[in-house]
Amino acid sequence: MKKLLVIILLSIAGLCQFVTANAQTAEKQATVKVSGEVTTPLELKLADMQLFPQTIVSRKDRDGKDHTYSGVILATILQKAGVTLGKDLRGENLTKYVKVEASDGYQVLFALAELDKDFTDRTIILATQVDGNPLAAGDGPFRIIVQDEKKPARCIKQVTTIKIEFAK
Repeated sequence: MKKLLVIILLSIAGLCQFVTANAQTAEKQATVKVSGEVTTPLELKLADMQLFPQTIVSRKDRDGKDHTYSGVILATILQKAGVTLGKDLRGENLTKYVKVEASDGYQVLFALAELDKDFTDRTIILATQVDGNPLAAGDGPFRIIVQDEKKPARCIKQVTTIKIEFAK
């Protein structure tokens, strides 16, 4: 009986260590790094996203259904990182672009002006939720959503890096 109890306790302890290790690994992976032509590089976790004003956008996904996404306007995150926007986005700064990369290496580009409210009314967010729920593991925890773009090709999933660079 004692041996069985010891085996059960060791199994539970091992399971607890496994769950804790996986939770810590998931926590480490759930970040987006903002770097490049910025004054303040950022490494944002899911909890950090709640410190920004939240925006809701709707878009039709590949399944043909409208979905409601919530997250942070990408330009707001870039402003926090010290990216040139607004009245300073002119001249040489208009040659800057934003490269967004996913965990699988997929990349998309945006001209910096495409994200600036002085240049466009289009809303582009870094989403953390869809239809009131966290993004599915295959989509998140971070996803770019481009409202009103005809194709979802730049609605990149599993975002890990946002880098601002000058075109050469």
